[in-house]
Amino acid sequence: MVLGSRSVFSACRWFVMTKKRFLLACLYLCLIIITNACTDTELPPPVDVIRPVKFLDISEVAVSAPRIYSGSVEAESRTSISFRVGGTLLERPVDIGNKITKGQLLAALDQRDLAIRVREAEAQLSQARASMRNAESNYERTRELYENDNTSKSELDSARATAESAKAQVRVAQQALSNSRLQLSYAKVYAPDDCEVSDTFVKENENVSSGQAILDLDCGECADVRVAVPETAIGQISRGNSVMVRIDALGGQKFEGVVDEVAVSMDSNSSAFPVVVKLLSGCDAVRAGMAAEVNFDLSRDSEARQIVIPGVALGEDREGRYVYVIKPAEDGLWRAERRAVEIEADMRGGFRVANGLSVGDRIVTAGVRKINDGMLVKLYQSGDR
Repeated sequence: MVLGSRSVFSACRWFVMTKKRFLLACLYLCLIIITNACTDTELPPPVDVIRPVKFLDISEVAVSAPRIYSGSVEAESRTSISFRVGGTLLERPVDIGNKITKGQLLAALDQRDLAIRVREAEAQLSQARASMRNAESNYERTRELYENDNTSKSELDSARATAESAKAQVRVAQQALSNSRLQLSYAKVYAPDDCEVSDTFVKENENVSSGQAILDLDCGECADVRVAVPETAIGQISRGNSVMVRIDALGGQKFEGVVDEVAVSMDSNSSAFPVVVKLLSGCDAVRAGMAAEVNFDLSRDSEARQIVIPGVALGEDREGRYVYVIKPAEDGLWRAERRAVEIEADMRGGFRVANGLSVGDRIVTAGVRKINDGMLVKLYQSGDR
């Protein structure tokens, strides 16, 4: 009897709980229906907001156009020293870094073989002179005999020819002696000017051939800087232009210079035009081989006027760089048109435009990323937000 009462109680409890959940679900469904019915009213269409934009009227401005090109320091005059004859290097009294004066001995070969050739040439000359004296004496005797009708004309001609040949042999021997002495003088080389030894290639007791480099000399009062200038700028550079040279190896020191040489043809190796700059200061500190940067201020020479736009007016995406040009539309509004531009240089305070804009164009200078191609805009007025 007890078990039956509990079963009935559990069944009643389950029925009450289930009914309660059902009533709550029905109530929730009614709320959703009522809410949708209340909000299912027609809303007014959204109002288009005309965005105000700041703008800039394009005009050409005088551009300070510094151009910086990298180069290297070179000696004003570099000379490679070599012998005009071959032999064994006997002496080289100078080494790398030595400062030398004009006429100073730089290197000498073993001269013994050359000296022997000189003595041989002297002996041949003496022999030729003796033969000439003998031939001349014979010619004089033959001529006297011919005048007294004691010899024939043919013997006189033969004696004269022998004497003339002997004179020619003397001249040949004299020339050979001069050549031998000249070859002997080539066994020593001297400094052509006040210079500095930049490199050496041969040591003492080594055999060298004619024309083989023995050492290099850097000569001149002050070094030069050689740079390669592209074809787009070479027309604005001329001899006598003032430049500023920066040397990183000397802590970024700057030295004054002047353009000394401007090439008229392109260097095939670099596809640029070589330009040589002569330093006017720092001659004792700057050394050949140092890297240098040369700053050309082209504005002073060309006075170029170009289009420059601020950075805020320039947009960029995967299609490239662009600006928005605005043109008059209806009701005093303006229409923004996207236009691709080509930037020539990144300058302090803006970008120099090479292509894409013309004088008189009006471009957006603020909010470029918030407008689209073809969007209507209005000109910014004080108080616009």
